[in-house]
Amino acid sequence: MSAPDFRNHDLLAYLQSHRLAVVSTLGPLGEPQAALVGVGCTDSFEIIFDTLATTRKHRNLQLDDRIAAVLSGPGERTVQLEGVAKPVSPAAPEDAEYREMYYRTWPEGRDRLSWSGLVYWRIVPSWARYSDFEHEPCIREFRWPLGE
Repeated sequence: MSAPDFRNHDLLAYLQSHRLAVVSTLGPLGEPQAALVGVGCTDSFEIIFDTLATTRKHRNLQLDDRIAAVLSGPGERTVQLEGVAKPVSPAAPEDAEYREMYYRTWPEGRDRLSWSGLVYWRIVPSWARYSDFEHEPCIREFRWPLGE
């Protein structure tokens, strides 16, 4: 598939087919910190993940909401995604749609609601790059205005 043939619906299908991503946040001194997380994806390309309030990524995002993620495979296909992170309430009705999108990928995520300090985040993307170097290079960039 050539780059012009890879469209928004292809990107969404790729994102929604993945259960894991590496997310990168900025530490208190501006240093990059990365972690593997379980993810779900909304129909608007937002990535949802849960973590504990004691983790570096959670503390980092409270201070600086910039975030990047990489989803990989199969083969030499990847998506790099950048944006801002927004907190998602573990219980508020107005955030139920985000939690449900996450549970669609991770049904066992509901079992973690009893964990002390469980928090959710969503990545609102501003930029993504799909790359496929399996057969011949295919690179496609996507951009979204933040706040929409």
